[in-house]
Amino acid sequence: MLEGILIGLQTAFSIQNLLMVIGGCLIGTFIGMLPGLGPMSIIAIMIPVAISLGDPSAALILLAGVYYGAIFGGSTSSILLNAPGVAGTVATSFDGYPMARDGKAGKALTIAAIASFCGGSIGAILLMIFAPMLSSVALLFHSAEYFALMVVGLSAIAAFAGTGQVAKAILMTLLGLIMATVGEGALFNMPRFTMGLMDLQSGFAFITLAMAMFALPEALYLVMDPARSKSGQSGDIKDLRITRAEAKSIAPVIGRQSLQGFFIGVLPGAGATIASFLGYAVERNIAPEKEKQEFGKGSIKGLAAPETANNAACTGSFVPLLTLGIPGSGTTAILLGALIALNVTPGPRLMVDDPQIFWAVIISMYIGNLVLLILNLPLIPYIAKILAVPRNFLIPFILFFTLMGAYIGQNNATELLLLVGFGICATILRFADYPLAPLLIGFILGGMLEDNFSRSMQLYDGVSFIWERPMTLGLLIIAALLVILPSYRARRARARATGVADGD
Repeated sequence: MLEGILIGLQTAFSIQNLLMVIGGCLIGTFIGMLPGLGPMSIIAIMIPVAISLGDPSAALILLAGVYYGAIFGGSTSSILLNAPGVAGTVATSFDGYPMARDGKAGKALTIAAIASFCGGSIGAILLMIFAPMLSSVALLFHSAEYFALMVVGLSAIAAFAGTGQVAKAILMTLLGLIMATVGEGALFNMPRFTMGLMDLQSGFAFITLAMAMFALPEALYLVMDPARSKSGQSGDIKDLRITRAEAKSIAPVIGRQSLQGFFIGVLPGAGATIASFLGYAVERNIAPEKEKQEFGKGSIKGLAAPETANNAACTGSFVPLLTLGIPGSGTTAILLGALIALNVTPGPRLMVDDPQIFWAVIISMYIGNLVLLILNLPLIPYIAKILAVPRNFLIPFILFFTLMGAYIGQNNATELLLLVGFGICATILRFADYPLAPLLIGFILGGMLEDNFSRSMQLYDGVSFIWERPMTLGLLIIAALLVILPSYRARRARARATGVADGD
């Protein structure tokens, strides 16, 4: 291992590879800031450039830099515009955007940058230490375990609901699951619920739904509430630094979510999205009652948790890719295609046959996270000035990126009609005080849930896999506890409050 690390250091610190890290991080960061052009799109565009380099190490370092740079940059549009262009940064907007609206955009971006750096860096160190060992752990997870893991993700919806809104959150999750069934099913390659429209054969696009749930209602809110539209901030962006008390508050969150995010990222098919949602849910559930009320209203813990988890998960997703040749997400599937195009075979032999590629990529991740921090921290005052633009000028800007993101995602004009339709529905639901995040969680996890459930049913000829596989049963019990405990806690708090009132 020590010999491999030395080879990796020698390869990663060559002039060409350092330039690849910096270039990849820069491209990824700026593309990640634009809603609609997520890491998958930009990596697909960059593959011909990477292959033309000829050196597999340099090519993979460039593409890996673009990947975590895009996740790092994706938090910017989520915080400033409430327009998450990448699924992994949806949870960032829950507390990041309220902070920006309260005049703390600079602080929110600083926390996001520090949390991203720590998550990515700790993930890179864990990857270096545990990669060979974790590849065998990842093999223990089959379709049944992934199905149970998705159920755990869905059971955490209580964390995204306000006080007394668990029933509404469950309804919205079910709506998201229903929307995920539109298009071709997992069991049969036949279109369903498409109403005869060819454009719906592949289902609804995530980017369209994300923009419709968050960005478009925000623009419509600004139009319908002129007083709110005029409440632009002053030209000076203040409050960029975090205090010692705030640093002390988020330090345990960053530590926990770096570990949790990394180990979720190791599981093929889990990835940054589930890691960020679970990270947010876990931190809200374990927070003291007073701090729990702040989640969704500008909690620094609520911002640090998903940002740490998604960056740690990005690093963790390279474990199954490099050690097993299994892509953990759509983005790593594109990276796998790039590796094969470069005549590199990822798998258990990669560490032995091409140690310079394996270790150089891992070392470059730490360098990349350092580069991202150095690049982003000085730019925060300038990036945050987007909010200094008066709201009535900001509305066309939000609408432009929303429409552009939805159109570029599918290159299909029908997406614009769907965006407007869903956006209007989302605005009505928002007025009715229905939480929109659970709908998106149900939609994102719905497809993976169905695929893994279908495969498990076929393998075990029924639902017997639930009790035949102890890990599956254990995960489903955890999911049940996540649903029952918040309701039990709320009921106990009500009973206590009633007892106090009677005593008075």
